[in-house]
Amino acid sequence: MRRARPGALPRGTTERALTSVPAGADRSARDGGPPERTQRPPAVQPGRPAPDRPVSKLWHITLSVSGPEVPLPDVRRALEQLAHDHPFLLTSRYAGDHAEIRYWEEARDLHDAAAVALRLWGEHRHTSKLPPWEIVGLEVIDRETYHQRVAEGYGPPPAAPVGVHPY
Repeated sequence: MRRARPGALPRGTTERALTSVPAGADRSARDGGPPERTQRPPAVQPGRPAPDRPVSKLWHITLSVSGPEVPLPDVRRALEQLAHDHPFLLTSRYAGDHAEIRYWEEARDLHDAAAVALRLWGEHRHTSKLPPWEIVGLEVIDRETYHQRVAEGYGPPPAAPVGVHPY
């Protein structure tokens, strides 16, 4: 079973194949207007995005949360469940009163990636039994910036080892 957000493209694709269905004669008669002309969408060349569909990009997300002290085993168990529910998580670091989650998100632009990231904690709070913490930090950078920072020795190194780890 593939898990994805509604409207999201499968990973590794840049376009969605569309099929047009011509409007029937009864539709124009029902609307009371003249018969509609069926227009074919412009042809999409392989390897090129559809003209009206922006290409999605990968964004590196770092989400920081904190709040009242929670027993470490409970935090670990919740973050492990979150990683199971949200399989694109790379790594999580945690303490009794804060955590940092890093992962890649596929989105059209920074605004979409940030919006999804800001919903992550709240949407999984009950199903993953996450602590009642608040988001206190969010960093969203594109893939090129992430790799440039790593190459220059700035920013976090690549997320290894993958998983849930204490600070």
